[in-house]
Amino acid sequence: MNKIILEYVWLDGYRTPNLRSKVKVVTWDGKKGPPSLSDVPRWNFDGSSTRQAPGSDSECLLEPVRVYACNCPDQRRVFVFCEVMNSDGTPHRTNQRAKLRDTLATADDNSFWWGFEQEYFITKDFKPIGFPDGGYPKPQGLYYCGVGSNQVVGRLLVENHLYQCLLYGLDITGVNAEVAVGQWEYQCFSTDTLKACDDLWLSRYFLYKEAEIQDLDIDINPKPVDGDWNGSGCHTNFSTEEMRTTGGEEYITNLMTRFERNHKEHIKGYGEDNDRRLTGHHETQRIDTFSWGVGDRGASIRVPNAMRQNNWIGYIEDRRPASNCDPHKVANLIITTTIGG
Repeated sequence: MNKIILEYVWLDGYRTPNLRSKVKVVTWDGKKGPPSLSDVPRWNFDGSSTRQAPGSDSECLLEPVRVYACNCPDQRRVFVFCEVMNSDGTPHRTNQRAKLRDTLATADDNSFWWGFEQEYFITKDFKPIGFPDGGYPKPQGLYYCGVGSNQVVGRLLVENHLYQCLLYGLDITGVNAEVAVGQWEYQCFSTDTLKACDDLWLSRYFLYKEAEIQDLDIDINPKPVDGDWNGSGCHTNFSTEEMRTTGGEEYITNLMTRFERNHKEHIKGYGEDNDRRLTGHHETQRIDTFSWGVGDRGASIRVPNAMRQNNWIGYIEDRRPASNCDPHKVANLIITTTIGG
């Protein structure tokens, strides 16, 4: 019998949720392989310290919903993604995942696929790495997908993060340096809605921990640097089975009409301080305006050129979600608009 580490990860009660974690050490027979979800016990935490409970009734529950074990010989650390529940076992008011589960109970036939594009800045002492003291680097231009220390910084952190995500079964499909110096992006894909959202949250958790090891930090605010510098988004690519098989221009046009009708509701759930990013500049549409277009990165929603060339069959990209969005909330808004209007 051996000891293994269960690292419980959950979301707190702030308006923009923060990731929290704590560790439980348990005895486990390594010959059985990594623990499954049914092997992981429910736990609790002090919700009065996370804006999720008063001090007079502070206990909240951690309900394990997904286990991430390393695809390697060393299985001694297992990450456990959890939903937050009230002490009576009902979903906490901040539990956006439970709300998404309720929606999915009536939306399974649509077979949603998801691809999140997570942008972020690597920072040191509250400023992006690559920014000199008391000034600014060269203007944007050379940094996007750049190579060499005169164009990009932080690649070691980025690649270590990629390797850890892959080892733990997160389907990261790519990474690249972004438009501003110190800014990066990775893409996270899944054909399972809940896993897509859970994976994005855990990938952020891995990113924060890797930065911590390197004495750096991660900033996923939508506009970390004022002025002529790109903000950070979490562009959300999605498709339904109909979109991937039959599609059609009329189907997409009708869908965009529904998205326009629900634009204000979507914006409310797409991330705090998104107005600082969605200005109509730096590859964005204004926050108070809805638009869509083929190949248009200045639109609210972009239809890839390949989709139009393929008889309007494929996927679409919602470019409005901010880098600090809750993917469970974003997916819920997209699904309810797509299936219900």
